[in-house]
Amino acid sequence: MPLRRPRSGTTRLAALVAAGALLLAGCDSGGTSHSSDGRTRLTVAALPLADSAALYLARDRGLFAKEGLDVRVQPVQQSIQALPALLKGQVNVIASANYVTYFQAYEKGTLDLRILAEGVRIAPHMMDVLVPKDSALKSPADLAGKKVAVAVLNNIQSLTLNAILDAQHAGRPVYRQILFPQMGPALQKGQVDAAHAVEPFDTAVQSELGARVLLDGGSGPARGLPASGYVTTADFVKKNPKAAAGFRRAVEAASKLAAADPAAVRAELPKYAKVTADQARSLHLPGYPATADPPALHRLIRLMHAQGMLKKDIDPAPLLVK
Repeated sequence: MPLRRPRSGTTRLAALVAAGALLLAGCDSGGTSHSSDGRTRLTVAALPLADSAALYLARDRGLFAKEGLDVRVQPVQQSIQALPALLKGQVNVIASANYVTYFQAYEKGTLDLRILAEGVRIAPHMMDVLVPKDSALKSPADLAGKKVAVAVLNNIQSLTLNAILDAQHAGRPVYRQILFPQMGPALQKGQVDAAHAVEPFDTAVQSELGARVLLDGGSGPARGLPASGYVTTADFVKKNPKAAAGFRRAVEAASKLAAADPAAVRAELPKYAKVTADQARSLHLPGYPATADPPALHRLIRLMHAQGMLKKDIDPAPLLVK
């Protein structure tokens, strides 16, 4: 993972706006189209994370083609960058979509959410709180009041870290929004005290900077929680039921492959993420569930409600595409 010089908050915000504009400009408008061989073409926004492995496996192993789909992947650095394009029909699906952010958008009425397939569930060390090797922070309790980098404020990272620290009766940190590729440089420059990094950035920061793990972000109450999924709009599903169902089947088949053969995921990661083959062999993979599970999603929703990230309870079952 190339380490880039951190940007100021103003510059970083401008970069996010520009990235969103580029995403919109780079996508076809008007919803689905068809390729020359008659397949339905879908544009999927995705982060370069281990969460997206099933998407790339489904594409590269011909699982989408088997369902009559031609899937084009549009890389983004935050799934929320793709939300305007999703609402305009310029992106059909967002992969590795942070559930916390999208349940919040659903509650606010910003997005008529539908979940095509589950992405990953949290497993040990699939995300870690990292500190410089010479940091004075020695235990999770030392994080109280310290600056911790997360990719998006009030998302799955802060939700789960808060839950872990609460369970240990430790104080909470102050969160700073920093994109995953910039967490290493921010940690190195002392702009934050710790970084909550997700694979493959977790392993890359450790191997390239010598950062050490202060806390396993996949432990305690975080373990097994649904972290991300493949989301779309109710309008897309209504207008494209066959494509939506085919996409779900392909991703679920790829998730089964990922769960049964982790080596397939490790071989796929260097193709789309900024991680070397050596790093891919040693990183900690998330769980790849075969199907979405309403009770598991409801566990996440209850935790969000308890921390004030949702104002009311949400039943996830009607949001799942069959």
